[in-house]
Amino acid sequence: MAHAGPAVAATTHEWVSFEDPDEDRTWVFDVTFLGSRWTCIYGRGCKGVLTEEAPELVHGCCSYGAHFVDDDDVQRVERYAAQLTDDQWQFRRRAQRSGITRKTKRGETITRLVDGACIFLNRPGFPTGPGCALHQAALARGKRPLDLKPEVCWQLPLRREDHVGDDGHVTSMVGEWDRRHWGAGGQEFAWWCTEAPEAFVGRVPVYEEMRDELRAITGKKVHRMLVAYLDDHRGRVKVPLPHPAVRR
Repeated sequence: MAHAGPAVAATTHEWVSFEDPDEDRTWVFDVTFLGSRWTCIYGRGCKGVLTEEAPELVHGCCSYGAHFVDDDDVQRVERYAAQLTDDQWQFRRRAQRSGITRKTKRGETITRLVDGACIFLNRPGFPTGPGCALHQAALARGKRPLDLKPEVCWQLPLRREDHVGDDGHVTSMVGEWDRRHWGAGGQEFAWWCTEAPEAFVGRVPVYEEMRDELRAITGKKVHRMLVAYLDDHRGRVKVPLPHPAVRR
């Protein structure tokens, strides 16, 4: 059963919740973001996540490296990285010498940085053009980028947060990744895409454009429930609550 929140003036986003048919879990989805026309504008106006706007670097959100979620995430990326060639990956030989990961002071595993950005990021002037070597290789092979890239990278700007109650019941929230999710440094970004009107220019809603990512996050059954609700919501609500980035 779906439970929709009221779209009142004080509400910046509309949400809907579903009970998981197979688990003791409630799913809560950001209808406003998933129904918006946000799209990744990497290389098409993205200004990056540095303290000054730097579209000329074509870093996108790759300036700080990717945080791996677990050992399986690391091993999967290492396996695909080993299959890349010098023609596909600008820093392949650097990775062979030093590896693709490093540990932070907090003990977190992240991708190494080379010249101020992720080791997987091919830079302007490289024959393949700028962009994630894993992403580019996936497209060249006819595969989904989410199959090769670190989990946090293919999910962005979606974010899933799980909260476990005292009784063991899990509440999983799926919404947009905003500045606060980057930690204190996020407030120093000169630009962030989910609050930038110029990124809300997609041809289809987020839930259609990021179909594969949403299905991987939720599972097939919940994904079907979500899509059925959002399809109905599009046809039923004449004036949906606009995303705050375009509300002005």
